[in-house]
Formats: sequence, C-alpha cells, structure tokens
Amino acid sequence: MSPQTDLAQVEAANASGRTPVVFIHGLWLLPSSWQRWAEVFAEAGYAPVVPGWPDDPDTVEEANAHPGVFAKKSVGQVADHFCGLIGKLDRKPAVIGHSFGGLLAQISAGRGLSAATVAIDPAPFRGVLPLPISALRVASAVIGNPANYHRAVPLTYDQFRYGFANAVTEEEARELYATYAVPASGEPLFQAATANLNPWTEVKVDTGNPQRGPLLIISGEKDHTVPWAIANASYKQQKDNSNPTEIVEMPNRGHSLTIDSGWREVADTALAFVRRHQP
Repeated sequence: MSPQTDLAQVEAANASGRTPVVFIHGLWLLPSSWQRWAEVFAEAGYAPVVPGWPDDPDTVEEANAHPGVFAKKSVGQVADHFCGLIGKLDRKPAVIGHSFGGLLAQISAGRGLSAATVAIDPAPFRGVLPLPISALRVASAVIGNPANYHRAVPLTYDQFRYGFANAVTEEEARELYATYAVPASGEPLFQAATANLNPWTEVKVDTGNPQRGPLLIISGEKDHTVPWAIANASYKQQKDNSNPTEIVEMPNRGHSLTIDSGWREVADTALAFVRRHQP
C-alpha cells in the first residue's frame, strides 16, 4: 500500500466530515483483509481508513511474489507510521486492530490518539505475562530460527491452519489461506517474545494515559495465537484506566475471526462499541 494511497484515504475522511475509523491489520495479512469491515462502517456513517504497514503490496499475489518487502519492520517503526497517519486526521478516530494490529491500536490509544479502540485478539505487550503452549507453538514458526529476525517469513498451510484457521472447516481454511495469507516481518515476534525482559522494548503500551479513551478487547474462544489468557491479561493491564475498558469472548472463534465466515458478528460487536462511545 503506497503512502499516497494512505494519505488519500486520510484526506477523503477529512473531507467527508464523518468520524474516521482506522483499521490496522496484523502479521500475515494485508489491508484488503478489512475490506468488508470498511464497507459495514461506511454504511453506518463512518469514514473508513484502511492503511498498510510500510511497504505493504497492494495484492496478495504481489506480496507472495515479492516477500522481501515485509522484512525488517519493527513494532516501533510501524507504530510511528500509523500514529503519524492518525495525527493527520482532523477528528480523533476510532481505531480497530487485529493481532499485532490490536497491539498497535492500543499503542495509538496510549498516545492519546484514539477516540475509541477495539483490539481483537491483540498481540501481548510488556507486562502481559502468560505464554500458553499454543501461542508458543505459533510463534516458534518464526522465533525458532534466529535468522528470521531480519527476514520476511511466510506461514505454511499447516501453520496457518493451526494459528489462524483452527475453528473453521478444512475447506474454508484452505480458501482463507489462498485468499489472505502473505509473508510477515519476523522482527515483531522476536520483540514481543522478549518484551518482558527488555526495559527499553518498543512493545509497550501507556495503559494509564487518561486520554486513552474507551477500549474493547475481543477474544476468540478457540484462538491458538492469542488465547484468552493473553487477551485477559492485556485487559487486566488496561482496566484501571479512567476510561471504560471492556473484554468480550466470541464463542467458537479462532484467530481468523476477522476474515472467516463469521466475520460479521465480530464486526457488529466492534461497531456497537464504537457507536456507543463515538456516535
């Protein structure tokens, strides 16, 4: 996704006079994974902005043909990228993120940039201690090889099936893999794995900022990548903020909950929260 395209979306949102909603994807996906969500929020009267990570290709085909563009993207670099874009909006947006996008959404909220935030199966930040075996198994696809720190790492179908699509049918899992899966930067996974050991980590959230705004964490009951233990620990880190903080578990849903056949229920849950706090 080119910077010009991202800026054009920001300018269109500003020109619309509507409340913006910024969607932030996580690892192994592209902005196109939010397309149906953006349509739902536009129909509800919001101005969707769906920016990419730095150097994101426009299509899955292009991404898989040129995987190297994803390499060497750190959490701090990507957070600054999104926060810079959000800062160009005339009105504080709602920010919705999935997985590492959920972490980035919380970082932007902690910087006082979000009017309301929805973090869906968010990657953990410093202070979130649980490390369930399933999450370790997913991360080991990358962090098992130190050389992957500076690489772009694709998921095999079996890794995607376990980490994303464990709660859908085999047929749907294969369709999701073909439609959405792209390589991802290895660096954020190494950063997240060492966040509690590194006082200077970029993987940190200012949970106490009174300008954080309302926050909803959505957890998929069957998520292997970000299980309930991680999502709930993130909630506990956030719940003492002076703004409303909520958590909800979506039954029988895995990490693919934003893109699989049950996406609309998750989108409606996020939309209801945003409407309540950012009409």
